[in-house]
Amino acid sequence: MAFEIPKLKYSGAIKPVTIGSGGKAITLGGETAYPFYLFEGAMPNKPRIAMEVWDMDPVAEWPAPVYEPFKDVAKDPVAWAKKCISDFGAEAIALVLKSTDPNGDNASAEAAAATAKKVAEAIDVPLIVYGTSAMDKDAEVLAAVAESCQGKNIVLGPLQDKNYKKIGAQALAYGHTVAANSPIDVNLAKQLNILLGNLGVPDSKILVDPTTGGLGYGMEYCYSVMERDRMAALTQDDDKLMLPIINYMGQEVWKVKECRLTNAEAPELGDQAQRGILMEAVTAASLLLAGSDLLIMRHPTAIKMVKSLIEELTA
Repeated sequence: MAFEIPKLKYSGAIKPVTIGSGGKAITLGGETAYPFYLFEGAMPNKPRIAMEVWDMDPVAEWPAPVYEPFKDVAKDPVAWAKKCISDFGAEAIALVLKSTDPNGDNASAEAAAATAKKVAEAIDVPLIVYGTSAMDKDAEVLAAVAESCQGKNIVLGPLQDKNYKKIGAQALAYGHTVAANSPIDVNLAKQLNILLGNLGVPDSKILVDPTTGGLGYGMEYCYSVMERDRMAALTQDDDKLMLPIINYMGQEVWKVKECRLTNAEAPELGDQAQRGILMEAVTAASLLLAGSDLLIMRHPTAIKMVKSLIEELTA
């Protein structure tokens, strides 16, 4: 008698969300089982990776190993985005408007919107535009970006409970998708999705951003929250959590001491570039197993490793 592996029956499914426009638009979600459980359900749209690009030179903040691949284009976000696509095969670009930080350069919303428009018009892959989590400033900046990038179906984030009305309304008006960010809590994520629905934003225009921790720095808690999010969506019929997940993770990995300490400062930790790349790749792999549909990453080598893993798990 042949042995049959017991299979879990899922009553829910992750709703598909399409970002970008044209031939290289990406559809996320659609899963009918837990991540990579292809023996129990379908995963019609494999997870994707966006490469992070800043609107200002990050030389003062990025460790040398992750800055090195982009040092020739770091002062020009358009050139940087195009290099990510042409040299590293980026499937999407995540433009971080770091210059708008009120505690930094505090660039205007108009300037940020102009930069976002230039990048959007220069690339043919989906664009994600993130602010700096300064709620009031992000609302102003992302509202302007939404208007300047009309018709591009970009992702605007992080949208939070204190600024969702302004950003959500602009996204709705100009046909964009939002990354709904909550502080690592399933109920708060669900509540924000409900608020967006009440505002009129359809589920097909919402990604869940659960707030992401780096390996050894909160990623374990993030993993468990994402896991419970997926359980509620797939086995408990919670339709407000049946949405794809986006993880803004590159920044969390490359700011920790294990990635920042140089070979001279911490020879006992091994080569700085290798440890940073591996920390980013392992963080990404963990998030994929928790249910991530879209990762925002930095180092090309780490991205190559993770893409290989995705192909292997979805073959």
